[in-house]
Amino acid sequence: MSTQTDAQSNAATSAAISAADAHSAHNYHPLPVVVASAEGAWMTDVEGKRYLDMLAGYSALNFGHGNRRLIDAAKEQLERVTLTSRAFFHDRFADFCGELAALCGKELVLPMNTGAEAVETAVKTARKWGYEVKGVPDGQARIIVASNNFHGRTTTIVSFSTDAEARDHYGPYTPGFDIVPYGDLDALAAAVTDTTVAVLLEPVQGEAGVLVPPAGYLAAVRELTRERNVLFMADEIQSGLGRTGKTFALDHEGVVPDVYILGKALGGGVVPVSAVVADRDVLGVFHPGEHGSTFGGNPLACAVALEVIAMLRTGEYQQRATELGDHLHRELGLLVGGGAVTAVRGRGLWAGVDIDPALGTGREISEKLMERGVLVKDTHGSTIRIAPPLVISKEDLDWGLDQLRAVLSA
Repeated sequence: MSTQTDAQSNAATSAAISAADAHSAHNYHPLPVVVASAEGAWMTDVEGKRYLDMLAGYSALNFGHGNRRLIDAAKEQLERVTLTSRAFFHDRFADFCGELAALCGKELVLPMNTGAEAVETAVKTARKWGYEVKGVPDGQARIIVASNNFHGRTTTIVSFSTDAEARDHYGPYTPGFDIVPYGDLDALAAAVTDTTVAVLLEPVQGEAGVLVPPAGYLAAVRELTRERNVLFMADEIQSGLGRTGKTFALDHEGVVPDVYILGKALGGGVVPVSAVVADRDVLGVFHPGEHGSTFGGNPLACAVALEVIAMLRTGEYQQRATELGDHLHRELGLLVGGGAVTAVRGRGLWAGVDIDPALGTGREISEKLMERGVLVKDTHGSTIRIAPPLVISKEDLDWGLDQLRAVLSA
């Protein structure tokens, strides 16, 4: 490519970024790449340069960009009906609720749109259950959460965040939450009181750097919550639906929570779909008019999510995440102790890689990878997250890892 053509291409990227900056709130700091199209595990920018997607929309794109089955399901539904509101039934709703309930081994589904909405719904569910079923005095319900959690960015959710960037200057904060160290069973047990209605946890903490709790911790939480008549609510928005090599991350310990909180991959990267899934004795606390969403459970969302559920039922994506994940962690493990990588964590096709701060920040490493055609995202200083679509080929995964090695050795 000539120097003149390079300048023209760079100008296209710069112009698009400047236009976006001019009229959008600066609540994100994206990498300076402008995506124009994508397929599978690859994205192409406005200059025609291809990038290997090693983030997958924070697990929303588990099945890859433009997955044919999902696009076809969406197109077919687009021609029929996309929205009715919950003022009426539609012909995809019952199937969606029934199939998702079966996938989770539960009885009822309460559909929403975004992950944060699902978490908010779970919080409301736990409180209502606490007052109407457990018998907690009105206004006194408490929910235990873990430090370094990330459950969304609503005012209630950031009220129990320990991340200053997410929390600061959004007060006054919503009361009713107790924060304990992640993975510390003794601290959690000590925090449970007669007014505790739920424990809300991520089975793997994604935003915190793909933190996996100690072996046996989640099973012990399940036993403790059962003994103390407290709901165990699992936020599987990032960790669920195949990412860790199982349908749910809790499956690695044979744990079934009282409440599943789902999102991201449930919409296949096509439309936002989220849901709270539980048995009738929990979600049965809701009655008409007490909670809702205009778009929650809309026909288009249900059509796409039904296809996602069908794809998960085959087990092939979970198997890919297991096999490629084992390979990913073997290769990343070889980088630890070599002076560039201080630690690697994760499960399945999902990893947090801690870079030696002397080598650069996570942002700087991400920018260098972008220059070499690989897209990842940093978090918490010198950590980068790797979570490619589950459809990525081993060859492409290895190529991405080669680029990481090259950046770290430069």
